[in-house]
Amino acid sequence: MDELHDLQLMLSGHVPIIAIETLEEPRLLQQLTRLGLRLPHPMYQWSLTEGISPLGAALEAQPQTAEPRDALGHIKAMSRPGYFVLLDLHPFLGDPLHVRLLKEIAQQHPLLAKTLVLVSHRLEIPAELRHLSARFELHLPDRAGLLHLIREEAEAWRTRNQRPPRVDQAAVDLLADNLLGVSATDARRIVRSAIENDGAITRSDLPEVTKAKYELIGQDGLISFEYDTARFKDVAGLQHLKEWLLQRRQALLGPRGALEPPRGIMLLGVQGCGKSLAAKAVAGTFGLPLLRLDFAGLYDKYIGETEKNLRRALQTAEVMAPCVLWLDEMEKGIASGSADEGLSRRILGTLLTWMAERSGNVFMVATSNAIEQLPPELVRKGRLDEIFFVDLPDQATREAVFSIHLRRRNLAPSGFALAELAAVAEGFSGAEIEQAIVSGLYLAQSRNDRLDDRHLREELERTRPLSVTMAERIARLRAWAAERTVPAG
Repeated sequence: MDELHDLQLMLSGHVPIIAIETLEEPRLLQQLTRLGLRLPHPMYQWSLTEGISPLGAALEAQPQTAEPRDALGHIKAMSRPGYFVLLDLHPFLGDPLHVRLLKEIAQQHPLLAKTLVLVSHRLEIPAELRHLSARFELHLPDRAGLLHLIREEAEAWRTRNQRPPRVDQAAVDLLADNLLGVSATDARRIVRSAIENDGAITRSDLPEVTKAKYELIGQDGLISFEYDTARFKDVAGLQHLKEWLLQRRQALLGPRGALEPPRGIMLLGVQGCGKSLAAKAVAGTFGLPLLRLDFAGLYDKYIGETEKNLRRALQTAEVMAPCVLWLDEMEKGIASGSADEGLSRRILGTLLTWMAERSGNVFMVATSNAIEQLPPELVRKGRLDEIFFVDLPDQATREAVFSIHLRRRNLAPSGFALAELAAVAEGFSGAEIEQAIVSGLYLAQSRNDRLDDRHLREELERTRPLSVTMAERIARLRAWAAERTVPAG
């Protein structure tokens, strides 16, 4: 009801053009049809296939108005006010004639109120129309709305099959929680599929529902999901980081108490030393899903779209709470002195506003290879709780890394002299140790041998790790981190 009220207020206002981006066109048209009974003027819809016709009425369309030029000319010539829902006009907004017609209709609004409602999956309003337009967003269903939707689908299944589905109320409550952040149309389809599968709503439906939800939310490529993060809690090393996280786990996941929940951390480190694994270890330690925000995927050629992409991604994280949001290689999106300083500042402003105002339990993990490029207002205390430095692995951690990667390749670590190999690999990152094992496997295969210490030692000795080839740069980084960060290991 709140959504209908908000939409009615906008339609009744003084905005001549309303832009609505949505993939739920049928649901929106249903809402508009209901509103049409309350509004003072008639409501019409236009599509390229049907032309102009009354919205929600079984009256014949006007095919002669199918072309955008003819439709807009017809609306401009009408002598009475009305609401005109234009479906998928976006491909034609680059035509100067169409833009001019829209502008002339909008400029007539104070004298003859013809409100244009542009509906599409994506709308870039031409610059000359922006001062005449406003945007409206369909709300995602809340928990109460999802419970109502589930009941409707259960009743529809009962009607089709002449018997009620088996329903576990606890599973229904969990299902509603899991569908937060999904559109009503997609939620209805997922619930229908869950019921049709076995004529029931039970806990066994939840894994498939969660998987379907993550696939839907990640379709635009801005956010990717790593749901099964439990296996990362045993990542080698990072003891200081893990202890810090365990101390704050209850404050993040438990009921609100005297302590504020933790906000987030920055992970700085030598390339290849496991910042990505550390981000996954955070989610594994908390037992939460991990959302990875790709800064490269945010950028859009249209003015304002990049910031909107970021806001949409951050809203997704909010509805997925509690969760861990991983902002990978932040310097690529908001580095000082970048080629487009203006855009970087706008992205930074959007991110800082969200960090200050967010209400959900979203724990942020930012990773960076070049913290000196990040603006100081982002990395100061208060924005983030702590900055951790992921250094080159020590002897014990190198042994653990060898063990982990040998097991992943179905090789028993007990068959190798791990302490000796770890000593030879001094100065190697975790990624370089893994690559030495891969190269050793190729070497052993070329000699028709089974992998053993000799092959690994040979590959390690012929490799010049990053700590050697970029010794000066890494030394500067470690010296900087020694005074300003907390060791992760």
